Amino acid sequence: MTRGAATVLLLALLAGPAAAQDGVTVPSAGRDALGQPIPALAPEHHDAFAHGRSLFRQAWLITPSAEQPELDGLGPVFNRLSCVACHVKNGRGAPPDGENDVMRTTLVRLSAPDGTPHPAYGEQLNPDSIPGVPGEGKATLVWTPVPVTLDDGTVVELRRPTLRFRDLAFGPLGDGVLTSVRMAPPVHGLGLLDAVPESVILEAADPGDHDGDGISGRPNRIHDVASGQTLIGRFGLKANQTTLRQQIAGAFLGDIGITSPLFPGENCTGVQTACAAAANRGEPELTAAQLDAITLYSAALAVPARRTAPGAEEGEALFTAIGCAACHRPTLTTGPYPALPELAGRTIHPFTDLLLHDMGPDLADGRPDGLAGGSDWRTPPLWGLGLAGVAGDGAFYLHDGRARTVAEAILWHGGEAAASRARFGALPAAARDTLLAFLRTL
Repeated sequence: MTRGAATVLLLALLAGPAAAQDGVTVPSAGRDALGQPIPALAPEHHDAFAHGRSLFRQAWLITPSAEQPELDGLGPVFNRLSCVACHVKNGRGAPPDGENDVMRTTLVRLSAPDGTPHPAYGEQLNPDSIPGVPGEGKATLVWTPVPVTLDDGTVVELRRPTLRFRDLAFGPLGDGVLTSVRMAPPVHGLGLLDAVPESVILEAADPGDHDGDGISGRPNRIHDVASGQTLIGRFGLKANQTTLRQQIAGAFLGDIGITSPLFPGENCTGVQTACAAAANRGEPELTAAQLDAITLYSAALAVPARRTAPGAEEGEALFTAIGCAACHRPTLTTGPYPALPELAGRTIHPFTDLLLHDMGPDLADGRPDGLAGGSDWRTPPLWGLGLAGVAGDGAFYLHDGRARTVAEAILWHGGEAAASRARFGALPAAARDTLLAFLRTL
């Protein structure tokens, strides 16, 4: 094969199926639907995309590694060996099935009662570790049935998780410790969300509910490590990260124990002496070039194009009529995005406002995060929702994966979304099915 022919083949493989006209969605609905680059990705970015994809998929190694020194630095404590271990096929994770199961694509955030990192376990429980360093312990979930009766007499059985710990290496967590179970979310379309200007996000903010619609979305405001400024948080389940680059660097440290230029310190607390004494590379283990590549890869992941289904238009109208679109904002526009200009100036349909909303006591974790309170969550994007379980590891929903269907997820909504939940429960069964059919087209 000639070099020119090979280049054409590579570009074709990276572009995947026939490119959509908008340049950022792909008409793919199979297991690789969430792993395609945007059709508009410029040829000069294809090498970085491929490099970032390799870093996303690679298992990280214990220091020192003579054979692959560019991939060492694992731990000393960690949750998983790679990004893809939690974000299977770039999709969502799954919670443990019961008390005898373990968390594979779910983790637990921790805080002391005053909101500071836990003095022994830090901000996140790391169950695994390199040899010679104790893992911090195990966490699992126990499920309790919660039947809910809809207006037409239909009974839907929800399930409520209870968090349990075992084998804690540094003793009990202590009274009043704040915990939050977090299931891995899908990672497609993140560059487009990164490119939404703060002014566009603030258009929908109404902290005081001055329009009286019962919806009071507000932004989280977070310290941006790179600039030193306070910026709007838009990534993470509580919008606790400002940029895609910071989100990725934080996940590398928290989930894999890999330091980076943004977070150069190892993930060990003061009482974890073996962790602190473990060998490390002595410099950011994820280099600036590697962080750039995996950020570009994540930014350039395309969004699956909408599919069609009978009644989808009627279902979308119902979605708006019962109030879901007040938070799940259908359309946003992106602004300038120097890191990947192909994402700039796009009209996108993520079905999120990227704002915090009070979701009520049933979904509360009681753990504040920045300006997010214990019952606040960022509106999750819905694009790709219909491919849950096709592209990823499971078809579970909400921050901790308690919902096994989209209907269950809707019925857990409370707080600002309580009125929409009630309207959903009051719909005739056929109308509920129509609304859910629309959501499966996303």
